[in-house]
Amino acid sequence: MSLSRRGLLAAGGALGAVAAASPAAARDGHGGRRRVRTGFDRLAADGYAALAGQRVGIVTNPTGVTADVRHVVDVMHADDRVDLVAVFGPEHGFRGTAQAGGSEGRYDDPATGLPVYDTYLKSGRPLADIFTASGVDTVVFDIQDVGARFYTYIWTLYDCMVAAALAGKRFMVLDRPNPVTGRAALGPVLDRAYATFVGREPIAQAHGMTVCELARLFNGEFLAEPVALETVRMSGWRRGDFHDATGLPWVPPSPNMPTPDTALVYAGTCLFEGTNLSEGRGTTRPFELLGAEGADRRWAEAANALALPGVRFREAYFTPTFSKFQGRRVGGVQVHVSDRAVFDPVRTGIGLLVSAKRSWSGFAWRPDHWIDKLTGSARVRTLIDAGADTDEVVGAWSDDLAAFRQLRRGYLLYP
Repeated sequence: MSLSRRGLLAAGGALGAVAAASPAAARDGHGGRRRVRTGFDRLAADGYAALAGQRVGIVTNPTGVTADVRHVVDVMHADDRVDLVAVFGPEHGFRGTAQAGGSEGRYDDPATGLPVYDTYLKSGRPLADIFTASGVDTVVFDIQDVGARFYTYIWTLYDCMVAAALAGKRFMVLDRPNPVTGRAALGPVLDRAYATFVGREPIAQAHGMTVCELARLFNGEFLAEPVALETVRMSGWRRGDFHDATGLPWVPPSPNMPTPDTALVYAGTCLFEGTNLSEGRGTTRPFELLGAEGADRRWAEAANALALPGVRFREAYFTPTFSKFQGRRVGGVQVHVSDRAVFDPVRTGIGLLVSAKRSWSGFAWRPDHWIDKLTGSARVRTLIDAGADTDEVVGAWSDDLAAFRQLRRGYLLYP
């Protein structure tokens, strides 16, 4: 990255440069948990000074809430200090009424009267034209991520940054915690030949970053035309914090992400979307329950024999209410994380794929090779098909991952 782009990046992060509160100052009195202040909390506490004189549009969804679970759109709309004129809804919609692969379309929000524009599956000039038509000066992004490359909200962030640059709009990102910590990047790095909406650019499968850090990375490394970027950091968050250490409420970012436990395993078990097995959609434990008709206790036995760190597998049977195997009983495993400090979701996902293929004769990849889009190349699929074990598959991405970890270090904001 050129020095000029680094200079732009440094300037763009100026608002977020306010020192974070000390851990002692961030205690909230509830079981010793720290009270994290999100980027929105800090923006509002400053009287929206950074948005003064601007017509503002916000990209958000149901996770855009305050500590007392008021939606930020409702809060901003009621405050004369900010001129909020538009809302932009991603996959599942601004109010969260749509299932996976859906959105809410264009409408006026009944609660506020604000126009809501649909960003889902829109990018480039068409999305830039939406920003222009909305009349906004600044586009604000405030959505909770879960830390996985194929969770589409980070690519909504990317697409909106690209479009804002094309439209000549200022872009502000309000930070929220990575609920599964930001300790390390894990898993394969995307090959650009496999770029889709579940992975636009070469980052690791579990990126270990917050949305502000990702925005800085995108702007500094991947955008052909950097956007005028500002980031508003959190205070009180540290890289080793899981969600329950933050004192913040959990709002499901999408219908099949009901709890922080789901987020903990998602970066690995979402790979089963690329197979003919159920990834647990249509159950009360999506991505923790996995199975198929004909799979049985032998899968749990084979998976436990791998001795993967921080996790055990229970023989399980369930009947999905929708998605794969709707209304049919299937057998498989439930993933039980026993020590999240050492648990590696991506290694676990690979181990489960390897053991499923070896213990159940009906195992198959989806015909469209969706697994390649999820893992970022054909390498995982071809290695498993060739009989590779878990360590061989994981070792195949070590060089790419080391390079990404080095690149990532220059964009991290928190200790």
